Amino acid sequence: MEPETANSTNQASTGTKNEHDTSSHNIDNQTANDNPGETLSNTDEWEVGVAAAKIVNNQVDKEENIVEFLIEPHTGASFPVKLDDGKELAAVGLRKKSFLGIGIKIYGFGIYAETEKLKELLRSKMNEVYLAAAKPTAEMYQMVIDSDVGMTVRLVLAFPGITMSMVRKNFDEGLGASIKKLNGGEENNELTNMVMGEASNEIKLPAGSVIEITRLPGYILQTKVKDEVVSKVESELLCRAYFNMYLGDDVFDMDARERFGRIFSREKYV
Repeated sequence: MEPETANSTNQASTGTKNEHDTSSHNIDNQTANDNPGETLSNTDEWEVGVAAAKIVNNQVDKEENIVEFLIEPHTGASFPVKLDDGKELAAVGLRKKSFLGIGIKIYGFGIYAETEKLKELLRSKMNEVYLAAAKPTAEMYQMVIDSDVGMTVRLVLAFPGITMSMVRKNFDEGLGASIKKLNGGEENNELTNMVMGEASNEIKLPAGSVIEITRLPGYILQTKVKDEVVSKVESELLCRAYFNMYLGDDVFDMDARERFGRIFSREKYV
């Protein structure tokens, strides 16, 4: 699979989405493979793709039902550059697992944030240190993880035939380990199991199904499966543990973490 490139010479695929039409901005012209670190390694190309999408969006935002997308190249999953609640797409990435030595693509994901609020938070907390940083630091990522600023991770399933019971097992492994790490080595299975709430284990999740995990004010973690809210859990530990899986020091996709960090790039807002 060779995803198209969006760049400043108008190679981005652009358009609109009305009642029946969609448009996408495909990013990066490198060959996609099972290693997310080998594709989209050039963060400048990623930034240009986002910029191209936003420019087009600004040109047509007076029309109704206009949605612009970016594509996660390993799965082909599309992600709107802005959610209905105003959160902006900061990075896309891939979650995969190894089975018998083969990398299985589980889902593509997009990380959304209230970017201006995050920038203001870091300005207020770090002052000159923050403004002087040429690149995001581990401390900056940790402040985002620990904060109460609104964020969403949108998962688009890529592996066919997934059931809710399989999703629960995946959360038990990934989220459970993150909770244990942030909780002084103590497990909290009860907290982990709350994320999927009362969703039936028999729910079928074909490829393309969407799950959204959102941090709401008050350290509330909300889970939506196929656009239906299945849980709202008030827990600072749970919120921190969830976003630690994407922005901490041991993440699913390090390239996605680095791209997320580019929203704090000094030259963009000082």
